[in-house]
Amino acid sequence: MSAATASAFHVMAKPAGPLCNLACRYCFYLDKTKLFPAGKNCRMPPAVLESFIRQYCAAWPGPEINFAWQGGEPVLAGLDFFRAAVALQRQYAGGKIVRNALQTNGTLLDDTWGGFLAAHQFLVGVSVDGPPKLHNTWRVDQGGGGTYDRVARGVRLLQQHGVEFNTLTVVSRANAGRPLEVYHFLKNLGARFMQFIPLVERVTAGGALAAPGEAGTVSAASVPPKAYGEFLRAIFDEWRRGDAGKIFVQLFDVTLGNWLGAGSALCVFAPECGAALALEHNGDVFSCDHFVYPSHRLGNLLATPLPALAASGFQQNFGAAKSAALPRQCRECDVLFLCHGGCPKHRFTRAADGEPGLNYLCPAFKNFFHHSAPAMRQLRARLAR
Repeated sequence: MSAATASAFHVMAKPAGPLCNLACRYCFYLDKTKLFPAGKNCRMPPAVLESFIRQYCAAWPGPEINFAWQGGEPVLAGLDFFRAAVALQRQYAGGKIVRNALQTNGTLLDDTWGGFLAAHQFLVGVSVDGPPKLHNTWRVDQGGGGTYDRVARGVRLLQQHGVEFNTLTVVSRANAGRPLEVYHFLKNLGARFMQFIPLVERVTAGGALAAPGEAGTVSAASVPPKAYGEFLRAIFDEWRRGDAGKIFVQLFDVTLGNWLGAGSALCVFAPECGAALALEHNGDVFSCDHFVYPSHRLGNLLATPLPALAASGFQQNFGAAKSAALPRQCRECDVLFLCHGGCPKHRFTRAADGEPGLNYLCPAFKNFFHHSAPAMRQLRARLAR
């Protein structure tokens, strides 16, 4: 989806900015506190919240408006913030259905939160990386302690209140070699919708996280491409044996969508990007959640309307560059229609002929897409009938 269509954009809103009660050792977003002079007072003020909801509701083209709240840890914005958000949505939705998705680490949820999320039908994503030992490898609190027990308590609370939830699992070097253990653990936890997000970060010579385009080496926690491809294959085979139609894995759904010619609902595997903006707490809008850097700040929604920021020349060029900058190896690849080069943030390796711009995870994608192709063809034929 190109950013050229003003109405066809989505916003990931960060009501507490990069603030978080945890200190996950692989988190790329905690570093963003350096961008904001207010430091630890990163809370979205009422004027920004009102302007965002009013503009977003007015710009949304369909009968259903989808809001996504993320962080940092968005729950730190407070329950009163989200009560105000829901009230503003009712005020500005114009009769359209409003859906809210909240991504959280789950550790701060209590019965009051559970009741609110259930009453307003929030879809809650909970970050959990597998069994306690694997989860606690990287997902720690600010004192360095493991967080799994608190996450599990949050999941149980959501279940008790009947809140729909999914799991977001970061696939790192720590858990990549245990795919079936992770998968069955999430199933036993009650997850029916799963996301498996590869950890790929680079660090500079000084040890800081490297920005896109900046020199750096892959971090020790990042998942090796071969391991990520094998991780996906193992879960796919297990899923096919008995869980297809009962368990939903985001990557498998997205892959099938591309096989059907319906396009990808996930920007990573779409031909172009640029339609998924990131809104920081102070009203600043950035090209993408992975490009929250001064170089990709589009403006502030208090000064420039959201549709104008989404349709700006800079953002259109940013979105179009995903396909325009593909190396020849990608353009001639037999799974290009499924992969589309992957996320631009991860395109920092070189093709076989030395051309820059190849995705670090290319071997993983080719492994999984080739392995899953026969099954995807069967599913496509079955759906066609």
